[in-house]
Amino acid sequence: MLFTDRADAGKKLAKRLLHLKDEKPMVLALPRGGVPVAFEVAKALAAPLDLVLVRKIGVPFQEEYALGAIADGGEPELVIDEDNRRSLNISEDYVAQAKAEALEEIERRRRVYLGNRAPVEIAGHTAIIVDDGIATGATMRAALRAVRRRNPARLVLAVPVAPPDSLWRLRAEADETICLHEPEHFSAVGQFYQNFGQTQDDEVIALLAQAERNTP
Repeated sequence: MLFTDRADAGKKLAKRLLHLKDEKPMVLALPRGGVPVAFEVAKALAAPLDLVLVRKIGVPFQEEYALGAIADGGEPELVIDEDNRRSLNISEDYVAQAKAEALEEIERRRRVYLGNRAPVEIAGHTAIIVDDGIATGATMRAALRAVRRRNPARLVLAVPVAPPDSLWRLRAEADETICLHEPEHFSAVGQFYQNFGQTQDDEVIALLAQAERNTP
């Protein structure tokens, strides 16, 4: 195991990001699992913590396998693997329905996690996007593209662990990529954590509130 839990991963990741502290960055987490990791990064950098609301779109009857993802925004950022869609004979109607359901869940999470809280201002700032790890990279790609549209001065991708092929495909989406471990033998993010229980909504809400108190 590389990490005890997500907080441990966040503390280790934060050490690799200290060179960005003087840039007064904004830290953006992919909920839910990315929030405990990003919380530790934001604390170490004395940076505001916010969310990028993104949902995976799974293959029919095999939801854990990503066909793509959609990220929140004025115009939602949809990323679909078209080669996979065609090879698996997945209809555009299915994608449209899955997109609508994902947007409903994104809206639910916005209400639960953020309430009436305004998003942090990204334009002109360094934005660090954090998750607990990357598998296919679909959700991270959607998140990076959505945040890029908000005109950050620099866009940084930061994760504790990711397979080399997925990370390679994502590097072009960010100005800087930080990944602590790129294991050749990769089956799931959770295999690199001793404790990888599902992050609950209550924990996300509590960490966001604590981060707000911590921010100077």
